Amino acid sequence: MIMALSFSLRTIIITAFVLLTTTASSSSPHGFTFDLIHRRSNTSSLRPSTDDYGSPYANTVFDSESSEYLMKIQIGTPPVEIEAMIDTGSHLIWTQCLPCQSCYNQVAPIFDPSKSSTYKPRRCKTHDHSCPYELVYAGKSYTKGTYVSETVTIQSTSGQPFVMPETLIGCGHNNSGLVSTTSGIVGLNWAATSLTSQMGERFLGLLSYCFSGTGTSKINFGANAIVAGDGTVAADMFRKTNFPDFYYLNLDAISVGDNRIEMLGTSFYATDGNMIIDSGTTYTFLPGSYLEQVKAAVESVVTADRAPYSDALCYYSNTIEIFPVITMHFSGGADLVLYNNNMYVDKGGIFCLALMDADPIHMAVFGNRAQNNFLVGYDPSSMVVSFKPTDCSTLF
Repeated sequence: MIMALSFSLRTIIITAFVLLTTTASSSSPHGFTFDLIHRRSNTSSLRPSTDDYGSPYANTVFDSESSEYLMKIQIGTPPVEIEAMIDTGSHLIWTQCLPCQSCYNQVAPIFDPSKSSTYKPRRCKTHDHSCPYELVYAGKSYTKGTYVSETVTIQSTSGQPFVMPETLIGCGHNNSGLVSTTSGIVGLNWAATSLTSQMGERFLGLLSYCFSGTGTSKINFGANAIVAGDGTVAADMFRKTNFPDFYYLNLDAISVGDNRIEMLGTSFYATDGNMIIDSGTTYTFLPGSYLEQVKAAVESVVTADRAPYSDALCYYSNTIEIFPVITMHFSGGADLVLYNNNMYVDKGGIFCLALMDADPIHMAVFGNRAQNNFLVGYDPSSMVVSFKPTDCSTLF
């Protein structure tokens, strides 16, 4: 899930970076694994956006198909447990906080800073020394509040808690647009305010996760996040100056069966990153002209009857096996063969191609559905994203 920021807000965030101190627990080992919870939303998914906040799924066949992955974290002293969505397209850990000017309903109690002995407001160079933030996500979701310092605790699968004192988080007092199962967001991108960065230098920014379509999934940090072994493919990872906190891949081509559709010669072609990999966006977005070529290649293979949806390529079928295998070819020699469930949505007798149009305003995104049942690892030191085919539901 990708956010849009104004120039003035970027200035405030930079100020906050100066004040940030990263202090992970000194007794912690260099690697941790945490459980994730897969949730499906009945609301429209949140569209990746740079400056337009419209929902991509409003009035489309994909309206109720949003997927999100949540992790339990504890905030404050004594600790209050919340469930927050993990998001490699976001830079901040935030949760709803009292007093609420306007908060959406959530399942867990809203965090009350007055009851925490470790809560400290951050000070910025504003007229009242407060440190405000405002983040607008695509789909018109937003959070407004203040940067604060607080203790964040996460329970690892080994039973050992990972404690992060004096962590910079956002205390949201005016929030809208997320679903009630979600108390906030855990940002995981390059930024200094993300969870990954605030874990400390010993973890080297190493991050991996394994998304199961149902049930419990896993997220790993540090030594536990290394992805290697049989079947692993590694794609080059890029940073771009205009959006330096996102993780970029470079898509060279897509194969539909044996039909390889090259990016070379299109306006989308690049050698320094042309697609964001994002855990907080459900579907994969491609530029419209290139998407049409991929759709045409699928149509040339599938012989089933078309279902009457104008906004998606859908067919009547009682089996997913009629559809061609789709392979993403990323720079670095990573030929990622996707499972049919990654690329086709089963709507009960109708299957739809799970690719969407990234119009000229919006970014191309490799979403979380396409990443299901891969162990996906981010290695900033080597600048690669690795993919290892894995039955994520069997990980313990």
